[in-house]
Amino acid sequence: MDVILFENVRNVGTRGSTVSVASGYFRNYLSPRGLAVEATEENKRRLEDKVKNLERLAEEERKEARGTAEKMEDLVLTFHLKAGEEDKLFGSVTNANIAAQLAERGFEVDRHRIAIPEPIKRLGMYTVEVRVHHDVLAKVKVLVEKEA
Repeated sequence: MDVILFENVRNVGTRGSTVSVASGYFRNYLSPRGLAVEATEENKRRLEDKVKNLERLAEEERKEARGTAEKMEDLVLTFHLKAGEEDKLFGSVTNANIAAQLAERGFEVDRHRIAIPEPIKRLGMYTVEVRVHHDVLAKVKVLVEKEA
């Protein structure tokens, strides 16, 4: 029996693909869980329309993320921290600190989406990557200065 998968199903296929499965597997497992429908012409047309809609929405999200990334790249986040000899910080600047400062400026970003190549433990200017969208990266400048 041919079915169209709505979700990725291990050892069967990926979302949107048409696969052949046993009728009992479809009737007892895939259909009750909403994982698949029969591969009729009407269902294929519905799936194509749904895929087009999802692609359009994904493109709009990417455009919005690119705009946000451009605004972020214009920022310079400044941290005033205590430092000792040779400009070493007492502590470090973390992705949570950067996320908090971005939130103060109107950008809600999960701290896990902020990639710091190495811990920021010295004074200076650094570039940090922020994943705004799974396809869009923003490079944000972080300036660490000595507290007066």
